[in-house]
Amino acid sequence: MRTLNTEKRQVVRNVRKAAACAALALLAVAAAGCVTAGGGSERAVIRAKNRVAPALVHIRPVKEVYARGKREEVVAIGSGFIISPDGYVCTNEHVIGQSRAVACILSDRNEVEAEVVGVDPYTDIGVLKLKTERPLPYVTLGDSEKIESGQTVLALGSPHGLARSVSLGIISVTDRHLDAAEARTSPFNNWIQTDAAINPGNSGGPLVNLRGEVIGVNARMLRGAENVGFAIPINVAKEVIDAIIRDGRVRRSWVGISLQEMMAKTDDPTQRGVVISDIDPLSPASEAALRPGDVLVAVNGTPVDARFPEDLPPIRKRITDLPIGEKAVFTVRRGDETLDLEVLTEDAGEFRGTEREFPDWGFTAGELTLDQVRRAQLPARVGVIVSGVQVGGIAASARLDQGDIILEMDNEAIENLAHFTRLYQAAVEARKGLVLLRVKRGALTRFVLIRQESTATPLLPEDTDGHVE
Repeated sequence: MRTLNTEKRQVVRNVRKAAACAALALLAVAAAGCVTAGGGSERAVIRAKNRVAPALVHIRPVKEVYARGKREEVVAIGSGFIISPDGYVCTNEHVIGQSRAVACILSDRNEVEAEVVGVDPYTDIGVLKLKTERPLPYVTLGDSEKIESGQTVLALGSPHGLARSVSLGIISVTDRHLDAAEARTSPFNNWIQTDAAINPGNSGGPLVNLRGEVIGVNARMLRGAENVGFAIPINVAKEVIDAIIRDGRVRRSWVGISLQEMMAKTDDPTQRGVVISDIDPLSPASEAALRPGDVLVAVNGTPVDARFPEDLPPIRKRITDLPIGEKAVFTVRRGDETLDLEVLTEDAGEFRGTEREFPDWGFTAGELTLDQVRRAQLPARVGVIVSGVQVGGIAASARLDQGDIILEMDNEAIENLAHFTRLYQAAVEARKGLVLLRVKRGALTRFVLIRQESTATPLLPEDTDGHVE
């Protein structure tokens, strides 16, 4: 019995000793600043923040917005980060695109004017140049190919206008694919998904690892969800930034095909390639006799394979990186045949054209992009596209509609936006009572009669007696 009591007392002493050691260990960890938050130590988080914060930029662009048929100026808010000592700044296209002026507030709280060097809507990257002669602090760009899910990251920027904000989280997914509805604005990259808070105003700010390297450009959030944000991989941004600084834009080739993953066509995992789902009828691909349903298996001899949707962006990028104006060999599988077809690439052109307001008629119109010309199946890049119509204006009364392509004015073919502007100004100055437009709406063309002498009251239907109802 005495031996048993001695053993019990020894067990109690051991438990107490172990508890005391554990408590001391926790106190030591806390004292050393090693209590983790989101997987990264407090000291590491602060070090990473301090490496990037001096290069953080709060951006206030004055944007020209052509909405509801008139030109408006809107002050927006966004974020950015300095990437070179001479003042180049990386941000999002949707922050600075179509800006008339851009003011930047630096980390020392000095306000500096900036010019827009160029933007790329396809990747949502934009570049500014700060108008200052003094050397500036700048970030270190990391390697987004080396990131991992679970890695601790910081999102910096100006959420809801709150400048110099920092949020902490992890990388949730390294290659998140967004659905087809997003393909026009992110066709060439998957996204870094993070639970570090990204809110309106964070756009263009840096996503940073614990070494203080920028690994992504914060770009969007998932509405209706908490802390589900997305950043553009920095390796994608680097390539775009270099092209914009060098040429003012990113030039890409175009062949006129749409792609789908193999799972859309077959459940057989051994089937390799990528499905061609659609062909633009006036495209190089159409001229090369590619067909919807063909399975693309190689480009210039290099195999391509997209089993899942997230495999599509690298293949799209491989095609757009082909030399412009040169032939490329597309190897396709069509039934039991394998065909090598030569495709002559074209310049993809600009994402959007210049817009102008036509206040006397109450509408706005813009240059046609090559993409719009192709979608409308026009034989050439002629005419202007209506981008907005004011309710109750002369254009609205004439039943001109957003998306209409104006091809002619009083039987004179419209060459471009500048040509249309001259004809419009001449008609307004001459006070012509009636101006006849020929427009393309969808697959059909129709005439629109502009009545300059009319009031802005919309036309009303008449009854059989000719009385207005």
